[in-house]
Amino acid sequence: MRSPLKPTAAAVCGTLVLGAALTGCGGVSRADAREITVYSADGLRGERGDGFYDRVFKDYEKKTGIKINLVESGSGAAVQRLVREKANTKADIVVTLPPFVQQAAGKGLLEPYRPKGSEQVAAADKDPDGRWTAVVNNYFCFIYNKQRLQQPPRTWQDLTDARFKNKLQYSTPGVAGDGTAVVVQALHDFGGQGPAMEFLKKLQANNVGPASSTGQLAPKTDKGELLVANGDVQMNYANMKSMPNQGIFFPAARPGAKPSTFALPYAAGLVRNAPHTAQAKKFLDHLLSPEVQKQVSAVGGGFAARTDIRPTDRNATELAKIMDGVDIFRPDWNDIDKNLSTYLDAWKAATGS
Repeated sequence: MRSPLKPTAAAVCGTLVLGAALTGCGGVSRADAREITVYSADGLRGERGDGFYDRVFKDYEKKTGIKINLVESGSGAAVQRLVREKANTKADIVVTLPPFVQQAAGKGLLEPYRPKGSEQVAAADKDPDGRWTAVVNNYFCFIYNKQRLQQPPRTWQDLTDARFKNKLQYSTPGVAGDGTAVVVQALHDFGGQGPAMEFLKKLQANNVGPASSTGQLAPKTDKGELLVANGDVQMNYANMKSMPNQGIFFPAARPGAKPSTFALPYAAGLVRNAPHTAQAKKFLDHLLSPEVQKQVSAVGGGFAARTDIRPTDRNATELAKIMDGVDIFRPDWNDIDKNLSTYLDAWKAATGS
């Protein structure tokens, strides 16, 4: 039974409060504290405590004594939080998806640092100025309830069918990385802003409404509350252990067309004026070490960021099957970063959001 008594000073000092200086607890300064804080897009922590972050954080603390404090949110929300805290930085590392990692770099929120092993990361998956580097590769996808649907929708147009009314939801563009990916994919598949927004306006008739985080949608889809939602391959494949009713699919632009997707890596950057810069750099090195990169598929259900790591574990084999027959295109992230507000405004106007 929890005691109603006020905690002692010792108990308070033993409890971490994010962003709080520890100078009052035995004279330990923030610089010397054995901890780092990571702001991250959701998806890498397991629902049962058995995900990529769970394993890596636990092993790292055991190895170094450094505690890692995780703060999860949507990709856009993570960057917005860094902006709000710019005068009093609390995070050491941010892990977020494109185009938000480019946005963070453009806002001057990231300190250049090239982790050990980043030379093995493809040029397209890291910033040329060293402000961010992919640590887990990933791809945009949709999910469906396999119990309620015999097969997934084949095309985008299929998603507008009346059977999906109030049974379809995608996370909010501009807030969630995967939600923004819906807009990026639509721009590609429909051939530009005009036709993409025209379709998303039509799709809005079936859309449940806003969702700040894509991770909220997988449990709803697994339970049948939703029939279709957006997601990403790593997150949805990894949580199939606890949510077995969800299936991954990629809708084609039109009947007879080949489905396509694009890389949506979890990219990590060192936060400018981070409280624990030296410790954060060491952890970034660790994330790109061969031992951790081999765990990306085996533990996390994702794709290694290092090109010299070619895993052969069961998850890697199954992931290859999921991606078989799907075209991979490369978005113009510079254009998307430059014009993101324009695309988001157009989406809001089209959907009434």
